[in-house]
Amino acid sequence: MAGYADEDLIPISALQHYLFCPRQCALIHVDGLWAENRLTSEGKVLHERSDTPGHRTRAVEDHGVRCVRAMPLVHRRLGLTGRADVVEFPLDSEGCPAGPPRPVEHKRGNPKRLDHDRVQLAAQAICLEEMLGVEVPKGELFYHAVRRRETVTIDAHLRKVVERTVDEVRGYLETNTVPAAKQEPKCRNCSLLHLCMPAATGLSRRPGQYLIRSLRISLDTEGSP
Repeated sequence: MAGYADEDLIPISALQHYLFCPRQCALIHVDGLWAENRLTSEGKVLHERSDTPGHRTRAVEDHGVRCVRAMPLVHRRLGLTGRADVVEFPLDSEGCPAGPPRPVEHKRGNPKRLDHDRVQLAAQAICLEEMLGVEVPKGELFYHAVRRRETVTIDAHLRKVVERTVDEVRGYLETNTVPAAKQEPKCRNCSLLHLCMPAATGLSRRPGQYLIRSLRISLDTEGSP
């Protein structure tokens, strides 16, 4: 199938990074920066089992489901690549396929109002559709904080958001662009906070004002208990 070559594929995780913050996405995927904080460390621990390749079959009601962990994904037309935590393949009583596969993405926290997690899941479903030649109408988000699943319908809206986000992320990657910082309440949860420094660089990119703000932040830090 014609499409993007391996070296031009965009990680699915970049879509979620971009929707959370375009600058965070560019710092990670353009500048190659990364840092851990408590939230990312907890997420890494929770993903250890699902990131281990393998499969098993478990009973679900009267039938079974074949669960494939850490399944590699690719979508050549969009130029996406990644790995699904788990893909469930429903089976009938004879052990034959009995429905479309379902990607299952594990998340550390609680269900979210915004669509970031749902877009990541939709991207996984779209990859499965191209790889397997089947429709994937639904997926599941499993939130460890509440120990329950959220069923997500992979509808036209999510599919459009996936395609639009891929185009926008690719634009940053192809031009090596890192957008200016913008300080927001969500910055306190970002592991890249001390690399991004939105308080110092977010209001203006003029060197004089940048130096003044940096000096003020340094003086405040030195004077704090």
